Parts: sequence; structure tokens; C-alpha cells
Amino acid sequence: MAENDENGSNPTSAMPPEDAPDYGMATAAPATIASRLTDWLNRTERDMSFRNVRPRDAATLILIDRSEGTPKVLLGRRHAGHKFMPDKFVFPGGRVEPADRGVPAAGELDPRVAARLMAETQRPSLVKARAFAIAAVRETFEETGLLLGRADAGWPEGFAGDDPLWGPFAQARVLPDLSTLQFIARAITPPRRPRRFDARFFAVDAQAIAARVDDVVSADSELVELVWMPLDDAERLDISPITKAVLAELDHRIAGGFKPDLPVPFYRWLRGRFVRTEL
Repeated sequence: MAENDENGSNPTSAMPPEDAPDYGMATAAPATIASRLTDWLNRTERDMSFRNVRPRDAATLILIDRSEGTPKVLLGRRHAGHKFMPDKFVFPGGRVEPADRGVPAAGELDPRVAARLMAETQRPSLVKARAFAIAAVRETFEETGLLLGRADAGWPEGFAGDDPLWGPFAQARVLPDLSTLQFIARAITPPRRPRRFDARFFAVDAQAIAARVDDVVSADSELVELVWMPLDDAERLDISPITKAVLAELDHRIAGGFKPDLPVPFYRWLRGRFVRTEL
């Protein structure tokens, strides 16, 4: 797991103010969201005394169940023994790996999603944009056992083989479907934090769950439990500041129709403070 490090690298270095954003922002204007969320993030305490490192590309995935009146999101609680974010609730996520560039898919990224993934990126390419989405699917399986994609799609012969990661996808005849993923936010960890990530946050409807592998989540795993929570309840869990901000952004996006042509908020540290722009 490797969401944005501003999602919390230890329980005392990123304590949010008491007036965290609420979900009355779903129908607020973008300018209001930008002002409130960035002001709140800039008042969050954080230890910035570490040696500076370059952010690593990462991808995070938010599963949304909209089958009932109130949308719910899937979060996992981290093992208490982990040095990185022990006992916190997180969305599945992690670093983008070189092998993510070559994985086949049943459906490709919406061109509008791909364009925003390539914006404000060094050496942008469709291959690189696609790798972010594949990484989100891969990390979700590694941490939850959920296989996201299109059932009965099959795999190119000889691709997955006995691979412990993609083998289960091939055996279940599930091929990742990137066309269902929406790019909803991007955040870069501020400088001089112990870990830094350039994290792309994706969201996908729970209908994308095509199969699952049991016993991935257990008392001895990276995630010890999974919970489906309404957005306003999820905000009250032990989650990090940037995750709270992304949940508010997601609430606003759902209210706006959850469409791929909506702008994508981009949080980063410029001239000593968080700023929010749009991709």
C-alpha cells in the first residue's frame, strides 16, 4: 500500500484541525471546494524535517457501491504492526511498477481520462497513463483479493501463466477493463516528508468486481478488515487529511453525475503551501 504520504506516515505528524470538511460540499461551486479544502490542508500539522526525496508514481482505487440510495466506499484497515500508517483506514493503492505497462485490457481508458492523466506529467504518453490505471487494479487485487474487470474476457495465451498476481485473473477469465475507471484526483506529498508519492486516485463502480480470491484479507495481512461505508461515515474514520479531501471531491463528483468529462483536482505543495488546481 502506498497512497499519498500526506495520507499519514505516522499517527502524530499529520493531525487535522477539528473543522474538517463536511459533506455539505457536494453541491458547492468548485471555487468554494478549492478554498475550503486547501485552507484546511494548510492548517494541518505535519513534520517536514526529513531529508527530501523525489515523489514516486502511485495509484489508488476507490470502489463505490451505488446500488442503494446512499453511495458507499470500500476501505481497508491497516495492520497495527505496520510502520506505515498502522491501524488507519485506507483505499487500496501502491507504487506503479514497470511491469504495469504491458498488461492487456478488455477496454481502454476513456480519451478524456487519458488526457488528464498525461497532463502536468514528465514525458507523458498513453502507455504511462494506462500504467497508472493498471497499477490501481493490481494493487486492489493484492490487498483485497478483488478481481476487477470483465468476466469471460479471457487472456492472451501464455501471458499470465503461473504469475501469482495475474494468474488468478486468467484462471477466472477476468481481464481488467480500464474503460470503467474514472480519474478523480491527484495529490503530491509535500517535500521533506518520510515518504513521497505522486498519487493518482481512481474510482470505479462496485459492479466492476468480477470475482474474488478468499483469505487475502486476514489478521496477518496488510489489511486486516474491509468495510463498506457511506461517504459521511467514512469521513469520521481514522483516515488521513488528503483522503478526507478526496472523499469530499468524490461526493461533489457523484453529485455532478460522476462523468469522465469533469475536471480533476490536483493538490500539490507550491511556495510553502498546498494549492488546488484542475487538470
